[in-house]
Amino acid sequence: MNRRIDWRLPACAALFLLFLFCWWNWSGWQHRAWIAAGFGARVACSCRLVEGRPLESCRKDFAHLEGMGLVHLADQSDGKGVDGSVPFLAHRTARLVPGFGCIIEPRQ
Repeated sequence: MNRRIDWRLPACAALFLLFLFCWWNWSGWQHRAWIAAGFGARVACSCRLVEGRPLESCRKDFAHLEGMGLVHLADQSDGKGVDGSVPFLAHRTARLVPGFGCIIEPRQ
């Protein structure tokens, strides 16, 4: 007797539950990513543009913090700021303002 198990219903149910889980948590993930991207951009901007260190050296300043490994950093093309981003979730920019140091640009 050769019976085949139909996995379509359990697979669809699992995908639906995964979708519900992501939908339920998306706002929290996005908020934490927004904070992490801003923090990374501000720390890297100060390190890079105030202290004059290379960007790779700046990453070590916060790499030990939980979740910060997802933050990607990049110098801005004008050389006056640093971008921090978490893929698909958040992007923040910190710019050097003379006399004030690095300031995170307002959320748009």
